[in-house]
Amino acid sequence: MGAVRKVVSYLGLGGVDPYDEAYEEEQYEDEYMPASERAAKRWRSTSESSRIVMVQPLKYNDAPMIGQHFREGQTVIMDVTGMPMPEATRMVDFAAGLAYGCEGRIERIADRVFLLAPAHVEIETT
Repeated sequence: MGAVRKVVSYLGLGGVDPYDEAYEEEQYEDEYMPASERAAKRWRSTSESSRIVMVQPLKYNDAPMIGQHFREGQTVIMDVTGMPMPEATRMVDFAAGLAYGCEGRIERIADRVFLLAPAHVEIETT
């Protein structure tokens, strides 16, 4: 709520619409929240945030399944060892675009195995 509205409300000079107050606070939070936190708020599913999904696609048509898990806020391990090299390359390109578009990360963790992590997941390498 703005300072002027608080004073007006305190002095009893006008009614305050609670909807406006909630809207202003939400807008303020989103405006000044770091990009990584905005992404976590946007993409994270609270019930599935700690779930890790292992996916072994066999063809490029399996890409929507990977996208669905990732957009739900789940960390995805994608193993493309069972795919022919041209399709595996396309799948990795898709996954990289997905991670970038959702403000997440993609990391190679083994030969032809990749980790897709949403923005709210920290990856620590040692």
